[in-house]
Amino acid sequence: MTAYEQAKKMYESIGVDTELAIEKLSKIKLSIQCWQGDDVKGFLFQNELTGGIQVTGSYPNRARNVLELRSDLEFALSLIPGSHKVNLHAIYADTKEKVDLTQLEPKHFESWVKWAKTNGLGLDFNPTCFAHPKSTSGFTLSSNQKDIQDFWIDHVKHSRKIGAYFSEALNQKAVVNLWIPDGFKDNPYDRVTPRLRLKQALDEIYQEKHDVVDTLESKLFGIGTEAYTVGSHEFYLTYAAQNKLGFCLDSGHFHPTEYVADKIASMASYDLPVLLHVSRPMRWDSDHVVIMDDEVERIAQVIIRSHLEEKIHIGFDYFDASISRVAAWVIGARSFQAALLKALLEPTKNLQTIENEGHFTERLYAQEMLKTMPFGLVYDEFLRRHHKPSQHEWFKLLKAYEKKLER
Repeated sequence: MTAYEQAKKMYESIGVDTELAIEKLSKIKLSIQCWQGDDVKGFLFQNELTGGIQVTGSYPNRARNVLELRSDLEFALSLIPGSHKVNLHAIYADTKEKVDLTQLEPKHFESWVKWAKTNGLGLDFNPTCFAHPKSTSGFTLSSNQKDIQDFWIDHVKHSRKIGAYFSEALNQKAVVNLWIPDGFKDNPYDRVTPRLRLKQALDEIYQEKHDVVDTLESKLFGIGTEAYTVGSHEFYLTYAAQNKLGFCLDSGHFHPTEYVADKIASMASYDLPVLLHVSRPMRWDSDHVVIMDDEVERIAQVIIRSHLEEKIHIGFDYFDASISRVAAWVIGARSFQAALLKALLEPTKNLQTIENEGHFTERLYAQEMLKTMPFGLVYDEFLRRHHKPSQHEWFKLLKAYEKKLER
């Protein structure tokens, strides 16, 4: 009897079908963030990062151009089971033209669509509202300078058209997520007016309908906006609800004592599209590589227990230049997949019945018992069926890949 067959029998004894869990996990798409591969530099400008974004570390082999980035993504995806998407920022346009953000069109991303088709991938998109001369004041869509505000409104409008192009060309709806860095380092005198300007800008941006999933991404604070963030959680959630837009929850964008899993559970009560950016904060929104920690397990549990896997768009938003950038993609994706599988291997109906009948001692016993069940053996079987190297083998392949690089 193989190790998987033994694990299968153990799960059968508590009423769990491991075959069904593997089948369900195979259908869950992840959106892999391209910017982990080149430290958020992109190909349009190579400007210094602004907006509170920092990438630290000096690990070699940073992707310097679109071909190197795609090569790294292809290798990482060859180690991640399933069919997924790649998430692009506007600054990753593949063009020899000298164009500004407001001049970007679908044609500047044609090679990305061709590449995605070849590799069986979907594409998501983000306007790049940072690292640009017109963002140096710290304000973009909420700027009190009309020419600055108009520039960023125009850029986001162009970005939504590019997202619609992805949706049509790849036959799977693109998520177009908006995040802006606007805010004050110290306490402002007026906390309302910048938000009224942002609301006016959003009204103009979303007036035209496109075949995309539009989402708004809030933040508690960032470097340079410690005192006040215009696009706060309350502001964007209210705007999204009133205007039937989607909402992005980034697991690094809240106070350390807040659980994003609980926010997902709250939003599941309403018919709002939800984008999840899985990240790992360490004392602040530091975008560490995702690992299978308590919060990631909680997030996976609320998605699976509430049957939200087809309703929530799952992506990643982290970047670390102190370790292998390619390994960061693989570790993050595999860790989240393992957390999802662990949640899929719960006797959900039985636990719901126990809770509904008020048997809380039995609930506690069952939840603790599940922690030592051999979900890792089931994940190994999941990898095998997708013809991916095991958890014990893939790192050797990574080292061989990086050894061949000449960067």
